[in-house]
Amino acid sequence: MSSSIITRLGDYARLLRLDKPIGIFLLLWPTLWALWIASEGHPDHKILAVFVLGVILMRSAGCIINDYADRDIDRHVSRTQNRPLTSGRVSLREAKILLLVLCLAAFVLVLQLNTLTILLSIVGLLLAAIYPFMKRFTHLPQIFLGAAFGWAVPMAFAAQTGSVPQIAWLMFLATLLWATAYDTLYAMVDREDDLALGIKSTAILFGDSDRQIIALIQIMVLLCLLMIGRQAELGLIYYISVLLAGLLAAYQQYLIRYRTREGCFQAFLNNNWFGMVIFLGILFDYLAA
Repeated sequence: MSSSIITRLGDYARLLRLDKPIGIFLLLWPTLWALWIASEGHPDHKILAVFVLGVILMRSAGCIINDYADRDIDRHVSRTQNRPLTSGRVSLREAKILLLVLCLAAFVLVLQLNTLTILLSIVGLLLAAIYPFMKRFTHLPQIFLGAAFGWAVPMAFAAQTGSVPQIAWLMFLATLLWATAYDTLYAMVDREDDLALGIKSTAILFGDSDRQIIALIQIMVLLCLLMIGRQAELGLIYYISVLLAGLLAAYQQYLIRYRTREGCFQAFLNNNWFGMVIFLGILFDYLAA
């Protein structure tokens, strides 16, 4: 394989953020929470495979939509100015073709599921498509991201059980709040650049109260998780995982105490452990039952 082909494939991989899988994990963890609780610890293997592949495809598609929407902005932000689309290493035509391929592949996957899940997937696609543009119109794009990421939860319940019960919407709320918190941490990294460019975010909206509001949102997430445990009749192992997640949230607060870019980014990345701890709590609680 020639070096030019390897370089081109590397540019495509960076456009899809395959070199930075944190977004895949942040979308995957609540999906796995939902599948395990919906199935009481025994998810259908085919449904599990469809959702894991779907998470990878749709997160990658979301990255293309985001970079397409922000192509004229990213070059002015220090963290994003070398992204393949804004730097010209990948053309708009190539990006559109890649997006079409990813969406078609995801559509083929969702067709393996029931009608309710297929219908819900249309809403999920719309949320993924509009989120990148929200930062131009509202200071709450992080909430739209939370809704887009959280929509995998009702889809998982629909696929596994054929319905979307109350606990699914509680888990959707938990995911929405969690994503709002961690994406605000992410937005704090770019706050100075966003202010200069007129881009809106919760990090800008919260201002000097950012740490306190993030802490409040984190507490709300933990309360939702406790309520989920009670409704799902989970046991001690799960509640220990919620306690550990609370300690991780406290550590994130420590990381952002000075609001440095590095500290805020590390706090954002730490949410991978938060989501994983909750999933392991669910997994081992059902195994121990």
